Amino acid sequence: MTVHPMVPLAFDGSGIDGSLFTTVTDFARDTKWLNAPLALWTNVGLGVFAVLMLVGWWNARRRDTSTMTLALAAPVAVVAAFAVTEVAKKLVAEVRPCYSMPHDYFVSACPARSDYAFPSGHSTTAFATVAALWLLDRRLSAVAAAFALLEGFTRVYLGDHYPHDVLGAALLALPVAYLTSRILGRVAVPLVTRLRTGVLHPVLVAAPAGPHVAR
Repeated sequence: MTVHPMVPLAFDGSGIDGSLFTTVTDFARDTKWLNAPLALWTNVGLGVFAVLMLVGWWNARRRDTSTMTLALAAPVAVVAAFAVTEVAKKLVAEVRPCYSMPHDYFVSACPARSDYAFPSGHSTTAFATVAALWLLDRRLSAVAAAFALLEGFTRVYLGDHYPHDVLGAALLALPVAYLTSRILGRVAVPLVTRLRTGVLHPVLVAAPAGPHVAR
């Protein structure tokens, strides 16, 4: 039998929390009526985090330049966190659970071996949004946190990731996104100040309310 050249270099994460993974996937097997909705949500739900950042930008149009800078920094922070976790994926090279635990129940199809498991990319986007919004709007960040937990659960429920893949994504994404937002929130203020008075003024500053009609 020919051995795939990447197999000897790949990490088997089933020894970390494989039993917990099986508990969740057994639950998925017993709730097949929930399989399709969560399979749809796990990807479509990422749009919620984009919407929350858009809400942050929309509200920032009525506030000062520092707030708008944080709003614009949020998606950059998410991209930065995602880039870091993609590097981690290549370094750790943990094979997906479907290869290490093929007898478990899986809702999702098994991806290519080169599509590594640790850390979870979906969870990275979710938790990075939580951190990116924390400095901008705590209420939006709290909403993002609730959806991030749901997103992380779906990744295990569908069989795409071990629980530690989700936890690892959170531990990497939260500080990277927070620090990126914090740094950009300071150094990019002069740039955003110029943009708010230039051609992007209508996008970055809310139009003033019209005069009240006298009675």
